[in-house]
Amino acid sequence: MQIEFFYNRIAFIVLACFAAMLLIQLVYLWAMYARVAFYKYRRKPKDDEAFEPISIVVCSRDNYQSLSELLPALLRQDYPDFEIVVVNDCSQDETELYLKEMELREPKIKPVHLLQHLNFFSGKKFPLSMGIKSAQHDLLVFTEPGSLPADDQWLRSIANGYRDHTEILLGYSPYRTQNSLFNHLVRFDALYVGIQYLSAAISGHPFMGVGTNLSYRKGLFYRNKGFTSHYSIPVGDDDLFVNRVATARNASVLIDAEHSVITAPPISFGGWLRNKARRNYTGTLYKAKDRRRVSLQCWSHFLFYAYFFALLVLPPAFAVVGAEFLYLPVIGMLFVLRYVSQMVVFGGASKRLGEHGLLPGLLFYDLFQALMSPILRLLGRMRVGLKG
Repeated sequence: MQIEFFYNRIAFIVLACFAAMLLIQLVYLWAMYARVAFYKYRRKPKDDEAFEPISIVVCSRDNYQSLSELLPALLRQDYPDFEIVVVNDCSQDETELYLKEMELREPKIKPVHLLQHLNFFSGKKFPLSMGIKSAQHDLLVFTEPGSLPADDQWLRSIANGYRDHTEILLGYSPYRTQNSLFNHLVRFDALYVGIQYLSAAISGHPFMGVGTNLSYRKGLFYRNKGFTSHYSIPVGDDDLFVNRVATARNASVLIDAEHSVITAPPISFGGWLRNKARRNYTGTLYKAKDRRRVSLQCWSHFLFYAYFFALLVLPPAFAVVGAEFLYLPVIGMLFVLRYVSQMVVFGGASKRLGEHGLLPGLLFYDLFQALMSPILRLLGRMRVGLKG
């Protein structure tokens, strides 16, 4: 057959760019994200005698209601030896009274009351530092009010994840399921981000974690001088610290559904947008190699859709004489190739992480994610949400 190239070179360039973005996306899906879906967890459970004591560190400011739900859930953990260090960060509500009552009833509760803020530390970094300083044990576990462990084996799974040279453990924290489109969108975003940082850690390139389900050793914190490298930044007590200290040697992951910590979902689109903008701002401070990897994923994702829709409206870049009608179906097949790959990989990862009900709307959620990512990166660079 004779191949006829049309004069519209723009369409041919767009087609080549679309193919390149498709290739990049497939590499991310199968070389990176599939590691979560097909991760092999071969660690044998430790005996009770082998479990070292744990200090759970929780910071709370005016979160009495959420704290009153979290602490009983933590106390129900089936673990031989742990304490709960609760930092009351200048709360004006009933937090102080509640913690004093809990301290009298529960010897595991160790409150730390802060009466004033320090100007040179921003956000939670000073309260967290005080909580870490007050912790009696080397093995630290972090979570936040508004979050609840998936079951009473959470601490056991964390302790069992520490082997040999492990000094930091990254967990997953999904949003609680609600019956709304907004909830599905933010849950898919959390799933997408979770697959990104967990797969990176599995492949030996850890770059972030989430403060609702995070663990590291106290010695690691002090050897790296805590948060001093980014103390003036009001966010990043979790992901920036992980980005600074995590390595292929010292980092590990917990990715099964029973290892997760379920978090209360955002109540408004604006609140979610500000939180995501803050997270994207800290992303600009990651190590250069991590910024490049995250940026390549973001822009290849966005441009994949942009080039695909452009190809639908542009004249064909070329056609086989007598079979011109095959041009758009071939483009569609390339699109479907990525979609099917994502269904397989995200389906396995969703099942592994305990996320349910998202696959039927995968195409819509993924398009939303592709469109929002560049916007959120821009808002992050504008430092939206860093104040207030």
